[in-house]
Amino acid sequence: MRPDDGTRAFEAERARLVRLAYRMLGSFAEAEDVVQTAWLRWAEADRAAVRSPGAFLSRIVTRLCLDTLRSARLRRETYVGAWLPEPLVDFADEDEVDGDGLTLSLMLALERLSPLERAAFLLHDVFGVPLGEVADTLGRDPAALRQLAVRARRHVRAGRPRYRIAREEGERLAQAFFTAAHDGDTEALRTMLAEDAVIHADGGGKVVAFLNPIVGLARILRLFASLARKHRADPATFLAAVTVDGLPGYASLERGGVLQVTALAVEDGRIAGIYITRNPDKLRRVAERLGLARGEGPPS
Repeated sequence: MRPDDGTRAFEAERARLVRLAYRMLGSFAEAEDVVQTAWLRWAEADRAAVRSPGAFLSRIVTRLCLDTLRSARLRRETYVGAWLPEPLVDFADEDEVDGDGLTLSLMLALERLSPLERAAFLLHDVFGVPLGEVADTLGRDPAALRQLAVRARRHVRAGRPRYRIAREEGERLAQAFFTAAHDGDTEALRTMLAEDAVIHADGGGKVVAFLNPIVGLARILRLFASLARKHRADPATFLAAVTVDGLPGYASLERGGVLQVTALAVEDGRIAGIYITRNPDKLRRVAERLGLARGEGPPS
């Protein structure tokens, strides 16, 4: 394989490799670092002996991700408050990325898996890699790998969305929820939220965020009513309706000029999960897309 052919083969796989690494790690920055390291190893490899560049590169990326996950789990033990994956945000004026069908709630379910279970589930169930190839990638006997995949599938089954809504309906829901939440309209919120709804917020210790989940309709209603009274003089700004890892949501500029992305998990027609990302390290891509990173101010 000539050098140019090797570069073309890698670039043809790059987007898929970044997505695989992101799904493994929950961070685009870490995913891109892993893929860059994979490129260096690909450049040094005996490519004439490689039968399938895609399989070879997937194997490298998966193994690099497993190494990264081990250190990431240690970092998360000291993380301030709840940890949420970096949001994969699609804007309403863009073609929605359907890639692999994973949602934010399923990404969180993957956090309960061991690194090997996570890799087995993603490679086989999400990216369609044959079990024999997955076993080779993970250095496991195929029979043992099959059991690993079964356990992983069982763990994440509850995280699969049972209620998917159209983008237009999601945009209406996002706008309605934003308005009701920031107005403290508890009657409107009561019609939208499930009895066992939960709020998870990730500020990473960089900005103010709820440190613990807020669980239950009554507590959430009291929370939004209190926040609306307290911050009526400093209202938030709705910036854009977005899709966040397959879930309807929105980007907003909150009091103090804090950028926030909110995702809404819907079950049986009601909002069951509210996922709020405020950590600025995880919102750099969103800030750039909105022009906030360049000091342009929010779109009018």
